[in-house]
Amino acid sequence: MKDPKMLEKKEQLLQLVKGFCEKYLDEDYEQLACKMVEKLGRKRTVPFMRGKLEIWAAGIIHAIGTVNFLFDKNSEPYVSVHDICEYFATAQSTTSQKSNTLREMFKMSYFDGEFATKSTQQSNPLNNMVSINGLIIPADFLRDKK
Repeated sequence: MKDPKMLEKKEQLLQLVKGFCEKYLDEDYEQLACKMVEKLGRKRTVPFMRGKLEIWAAGIIHAIGTVNFLFDKNSEPYVSVHDICEYFATAQSTTSQKSNTLREMFKMSYFDGEFATKSTQQSNPLNNMVSINGLIIPADFLRDKK
């Protein structure tokens, strides 16, 4: 039996991340943020039962944004850390700390398979690489040059 208090907090957290994604981001980010909330809710000790939900929400968006180059002005969509902190009324240092905690918890990295947006997955420079006897080379090198 699920704890009703946990389910209520999870729903509140989902609404927070969905609200931000609807205003600033896209459906891809919304799905990834909701996925992270769901995964947090399945932990033995549910992390978001302690602390402010706004900090958790800001940390979730920041963590996913970090591994998907959200803060790069050349990326689409683009959002600044300031935008996240302003929306959730959180301090930048607190948001960054929560983001780090989440990225470590889920072992997230750039081009992360589990939390990468579709566009980040498509632009992964390693997509066109192959390993032959431990040597990584571009797949183009294997094509016949006629």
